[in-house]
Amino acid sequence: MVQNLLLLVVAMVGLTLSADRFVDGAAKLAARVNISTVVVGALIIGFGTSAPELVVSTVATLTEGAEGTALGIGNIVGANVANLTLVLSVPVLAFGGVVVQRGVKRQAALSATGVTVFALAAYFGQPSILKGVGMALLMVVALWAVVRLGEGVDTGVTSDDEGGPGPWVWTFVGLVGTVGFAHLVVRAATGIADQMGWTGGFVGFALVALGTTQPELLTVLAAARRGESGLVFGNLLGSNLFNSLTVGSAVFLANGNKPHDEAARLPVGSLLVMVTVSWMVIMLMRTGRRVSRGEAAILLGVYGVVLVWLAVTGATA
Repeated sequence: MVQNLLLLVVAMVGLTLSADRFVDGAAKLAARVNISTVVVGALIIGFGTSAPELVVSTVATLTEGAEGTALGIGNIVGANVANLTLVLSVPVLAFGGVVVQRGVKRQAALSATGVTVFALAAYFGQPSILKGVGMALLMVVALWAVVRLGEGVDTGVTSDDEGGPGPWVWTFVGLVGTVGFAHLVVRAATGIADQMGWTGGFVGFALVALGTTQPELLTVLAAARRGESGLVFGNLLGSNLFNSLTVGSAVFLANGNKPHDEAARLPVGSLLVMVTVSWMVIMLMRTGRRVSRGEAAILLGVYGVVLVWLAVTGATA
């Protein structure tokens, strides 16, 4: 237990440093190529910060059987809920509000649609290869839509970058560091959870998702500190889209047609919470408005209530 706690602390420090470099590089790239920070956040940062969920969920499904599939699905659900409650609320509370840029609401609707597709696939029937292929194809369509929805959106990025490979290098180094240290966070959290005897679904939602959402949390804090609000929302919305369709597809394909472990699953209500939060957050995404600390406190409270509810109803078989 002590070893896992020490590993958790070291990994969190590494995550903080890596995420700051990652966001700085991505913001400069957005300014250099003159594309929307919402698109950069959704594609570059959203995909990058979803990589821990992809790796952890797929490996768990391949190596841990039905229990691993439950953990993988729980990780996706937990990360999606955490992104739009816990992770979104922290930069707002820390910096006094985040302004919504043009194009964010459309990206939010696309993200919520992807979340809903995943929830329906997870709820109806068993995981299957056919579902995995279908979700992968939908992800290709979603990527095209992200780019199209970002066309004509103000970048809102200011940069004194004078050229050279620096931003590309720091973006890559920051991404690798963020993913690598996130993996250590997850490893430590999983080790602690194993000693507690919790189910795969709850471990995925609570500890593992908290670990895999650390890149999102730290990158949006770094983005908010630099005034890059487009990266804040683009990161979270893009991450949820990738989590739902890309990671969901990978878990379903890795599971194949093996039967799901009902005892290890999360309560069905968790899927409903994920979908509800995804669509309700769209109401906050009016261009030019500032997400307030009061609204952030409500989102944080929602996450706390859901976590306690699942601890009572879904922690043990």
